[in-house]
Amino acid sequence: MKLRAALFLAVATAVPLAATTVRAQEKLEIFSWWAGDEGPALQALIDRYSAQNPAIQAVNSTVTGGSGVNARAVLKTRMLGGDPPDSFQVHAGQELIATWVVANRMEDLTGLFKSEGWMTKFPPGLIALLSAKGGIWSVPVNIHRSNVMWYVPARLREWGVSPPRSWDEFLGTCKTLKDKGLQNPLALGENWTYVHLWESVALGVLGTDDWNALWSGKLKFTDPKAVKVWETFGKVLACANPDASGLSWQQAVDRMLKGGAAFNVMGDWAAGYMATTLKLQPGEGFGWAASPGTAGVFMMLSDSFGLPRGAKHRDATLKWLKLLGSKEGQDIFNPLKGSIAARLDSDLTRYNAYLVSAAKDWKGNKIVGSLAHGAVAPEAFGSQFGTVMEIYLSAMNAKAAASAAQAIADQVRLGR
Repeated sequence: MKLRAALFLAVATAVPLAATTVRAQEKLEIFSWWAGDEGPALQALIDRYSAQNPAIQAVNSTVTGGSGVNARAVLKTRMLGGDPPDSFQVHAGQELIATWVVANRMEDLTGLFKSEGWMTKFPPGLIALLSAKGGIWSVPVNIHRSNVMWYVPARLREWGVSPPRSWDEFLGTCKTLKDKGLQNPLALGENWTYVHLWESVALGVLGTDDWNALWSGKLKFTDPKAVKVWETFGKVLACANPDASGLSWQQAVDRMLKGGAAFNVMGDWAAGYMATTLKLQPGEGFGWAASPGTAGVFMMLSDSFGLPRGAKHRDATLKWLKLLGSKEGQDIFNPLKGSIAARLDSDLTRYNAYLVSAAKDWKGNKIVGSLAHGAVAPEAFGSQFGTVMEIYLSAMNAKAAASAAQAIADQVRLGR
């Protein structure tokens, strides 16, 4: 009797331990900065993942903050501390490769791309952006466009102006609007949106060849052509609201929508905010054009997810990555997010008028990468570019800002 009782006690004790072990394995931690107005798109993916994998608990670990500034700081602490999330959002390109791939902290996903048939489903140029050291390092879930100028068509008609096609034309339009009593024609938001605006100004001033030359090291930031970018940027800032640092990007969009400004330069996640959250009709409630001087050019960024080495729930993560790269997953996520699918076989009948327009431009425009969103420069440069912006804003000295940018480029061996 004592032996049977002891065996029963041993089994009873073991069952909860085994159950605890199973529960620990059946989780997936998804680390991102998508919250608030961008949250519904991520939640739609999580809901689909949970329906496909009911035994796995998907944990949404979101760190709020525009463009992932806060999330990247938390991620760095966790990665260096040996506690990586199972999968984390990262801008495709150098933001991942020059930080975590070179540090040997990511798993190569080439086998996944081949087994899922993705090598022909994503554009070759995008796969090249995801690749380094003989591997492919993340799965792109979307394509965003950075260089978009937003406006309200009815208000522009009231003011008698059109979307400007160059930055010189923009400055003339701003003067016209100021003469009509609109003192701050450009709505601008918190600090990172200054860099976002700067890259559209730079692309419009430099053109695609010289923009690319900056990041390959062939064009110095101190070159007169690059100094002119800062000079033009200063004139553009004179058209913006002085309280910009106190506004989120959504609040800057709101100001434009309510008539407190005529224009806002922001990535097309703004379309997701206006169409999904505010329920505005593209083409009526809001309009769009390529930012001045950039017609025919698509400045891209892509949100992607990878597989860190040492992830606690590797099998669950691979299932997540398969959903992200699938046609189904991309067509669930992107219509809500205000982005287009990274895949070439997306079902455009599910997308609104703006996104259909963006998809057409993605296939027909020249493509360049974004600085503000991690595509063209390593994080070591991108994070320090904020200091360059502070130097410029404190003194409005174009040559000083150009010199500071070149010093950082030399320090991080940009383009080498």
